Amino acid sequence: MPFRRRTPLGFRDRLLRAVLPTKGFRRSLDYYRLKVMRIGGSPHAVAAGLAVGVVSAWTPFLGLHMLLAIPIAYLLGGSVIAAALGTTFANPITCPIIWPLTWKIGEVMLGNEAAGHDRLDLGALFHHLDLSQLWRPILEPMLIGSLPPGVLSGLFFYAVTYWAVRSFRNRRRQRLTARAGTLKSV
Repeated sequence: MPFRRRTPLGFRDRLLRAVLPTKGFRRSLDYYRLKVMRIGGSPHAVAAGLAVGVVSAWTPFLGLHMLLAIPIAYLLGGSVIAAALGTTFANPITCPIIWPLTWKIGEVMLGNEAAGHDRLDLGALFHHLDLSQLWRPILEPMLIGSLPPGVLSGLFFYAVTYWAVRSFRNRRRQRLTARAGTLKSV
């Protein structure tokens, strides 16, 4: 095979590269940004799709974010591809921040702050995997608590993405027009 390594990486090295990219996070973020900029559709469609994906990433329904974001983006006239990309906001780096934050906000919003839920036995709750037992102490506060930060981050991502896509496409159009003008004069 022409693109295979001479000496294959061991398990430890593969795991390390999966967590920490060799070229750095900056390159990964730049690649992600270019993916979003090149999505077809109007700047509103791309921004709305990405915002819907980010909002759905705040919900506690891990694994269902895409199933939640895609129909909502379609109904709002947003880009379905951008919505799928927006759900990557919930990742192994951000989830340990998102989950306790949404749970705490939900507890405050529901008035359960003094209920003593800080010492839940999650092992016992997950052992039976009974959704009715998980709903009241964990999922309900997380769902309610995901609304304020989800909406705020959705609005932020909409504004930033709309402006970025519009300016990216305007600069690209100007470059192509300038290049076409120089080719005609030759």
